[in-house]
Amino acid sequence: EVQLVESGGGLVQPGGSLRLSCAASGFFFSSAGMSWVRQAPGKGLEWVSFINSGGDSTTYADSVKGRFTISRDNGKNTLYLQMTSLKPEDTAVYYCAKYILGDTRFIATFTNYDYWGQGTQVTVSS
Repeated sequence: EVQLVESGGGLVQPGGSLRLSCAASGFFFSSAGMSWVRQAPGKGLEWVSFINSGGDSTTYADSVKGRFTISRDNGKNTLYLQMTSLKPEDTAVYYCAKYILGDTRFIATFTNYDYWGQGTQVTVSS
């Protein structure tokens, strides 16, 4: 059974930092591209960041570029998102998701992900 379990969310002040984790099981994690996707209150899904299976290629949404860093530890089957300089507009539920294609041109299309975690809440507020 495929499982993706996020953790690390919480309440943080503007300008603060958080590190999210996504523990994967039930599939060959080291063979899968992975993304972080978020959903702010009352809004649709927003793709945040992608990392390829080997961890040597990353992509970011303009809204988080320079502030967030995606990484992975294939030996631990874990995906990470280091978030710094957090803003109130970063408040959202953050999901990790498993990408099903090899072509990275379509990473912002959510139907190209076959498994999603349950999400972890990140709230940025003073």
